[in-house]
Amino acid sequence: MSQRTLSLPSAPAGASADAPAAVRSGAGEAPGWQVWTALWIVYIVWGSTYLAIRIMVETMPPLLSAGVRFFAAGALMIAVLAVRRGLRSVRPTRAQVLGSLAIGILLPGANAVVTVAEVEVPSGLAALLVASIPLWVIILRLTAREDVSRRSVAAVLIGFAGVALLIRPGEQSGEATIVGLLACVGAAVMWATGSFASLRLALPRDPLVSTGWQMLLGGAVILLAGLAAGELPDVHLEAFSARSLLALAYLIAIGSCLAFTAYAWLLQNAPLSKVSTYAYVNPVVAIVLGWLVLDEIVTGVTLAGAAIIVLSVALVVRTESARKPG
Repeated sequence: MSQRTLSLPSAPAGASADAPAAVRSGAGEAPGWQVWTALWIVYIVWGSTYLAIRIMVETMPPLLSAGVRFFAAGALMIAVLAVRRGLRSVRPTRAQVLGSLAIGILLPGANAVVTVAEVEVPSGLAALLVASIPLWVIILRLTAREDVSRRSVAAVLIGFAGVALLIRPGEQSGEATIVGLLACVGAAVMWATGSFASLRLALPRDPLVSTGWQMLLGGAVILLAGLAAGELPDVHLEAFSARSLLALAYLIAIGSCLAFTAYAWLLQNAPLSKVSTYAYVNPVVAIVLGWLVLDEIVTGVTLAGAAIIVLSVALVVRTESARKPG
């Protein structure tokens, strides 16, 4: 597969790390109103998924609900593409199935870890910790001895200071346990690893087809993990609240299918540097929504950690997007 200047992290909302180099280069930028409409869909929807997850797990077991979310979203996306383009267009090779399974375990799997963590961790805080994904991608690139600018390395060190500030015990973490906070950091590492590995695995060339299979296969593995974890006895349909069911439906249809379609369109029609801005807008949206809807605490420490992480991620994204392909 072709190399890219920046392995962009898709926010844990059912997106894929895979997009061919030909897609990323783009033939030209679409009209401004179309680009900004798609951007705001990605900004708001992916930023809101953390809130939706927090609401979903109020009355639903986390792993099984996350598995249903991704399995249903993947099945829906593949079915729609098959109807529109024909079955042949969505049929993967054996190597692509294995690659999609591996990435599905890492990307939707990372989201499943966040879903479990959000049983205790506030949605805004979870979003901030997961926003460290681009920083972990740089670490992985360094371990692979790829060329990384000193400016990016400096930004990573600064960003990790913000992460350390947020996971320290204090008012900003509310009732979150250190295990839950570290789980969010672990999810960021998983997502970064999946983004990094997608460059080296066989995946369907079409980003929508690739995402559909990653969600379908990853969702199946998450469902099995939920069963293995003993969540099935916790499934009481009559106990599921209306707002938890609505949150699950929102995550399937809007958070996974609609937002990634907008994202894939952006990769074809807008500059990479502009598309990349979602990486540091999403956590801000998540914090604001968590504060407005769930009355989550936003302390001075939270704001300081948010500023450090968002600024470091913005610096990494801008620096790496501006560099020439290897």
